[in-house]
Amino acid sequence: MSQSEQRKPFEIELHLPVKTYDIDFAGIVSNIVYVRWLEDLRLEMLGSFFPLQDQVTNGFAPIVLQTTIDYKQSIQMHDRPIGKMWMESLASLRWVVGAEILLAGKVSAIAQQTGIFVNLETKKPIRIPDRLQQQYNESRSN
Repeated sequence: MSQSEQRKPFEIELHLPVKTYDIDFAGIVSNIVYVRWLEDLRLEMLGSFFPLQDQVTNGFAPIVLQTTIDYKQSIQMHDRPIGKMWMESLASLRWVVGAEILLAGKVSAIAQQTGIFVNLETKKPIRIPDRLQQQYNESRSN
């Protein structure tokens, strides 16, 4: 696998079905659907690398602070998009994930989400959990 083909930290891929209610008046997938797809991708990534149930059991959870999406190509009813998401960075308090929505191998949208972890009792930000930071560091060195 070449350097450009290497998997990014925590990278996952998910088929994103287009539902009839995802289509807007112009016959294309509504912009709000992309936000839902990002949530689906993030939950899949968490399930694979840092299960949400484990986090909640330990008294913390991730919170999204910002979402940005650049729409490149529209998606229609019978298209079969694929979503990819990966961890771009983990700092002391913040995490950033990147994502792409692909259609027939071409980028349809590029997205980024920034967030934090909060203590569920106090609702205050906490440092990136050690287990997650360690997994991220290991995945970057592979």
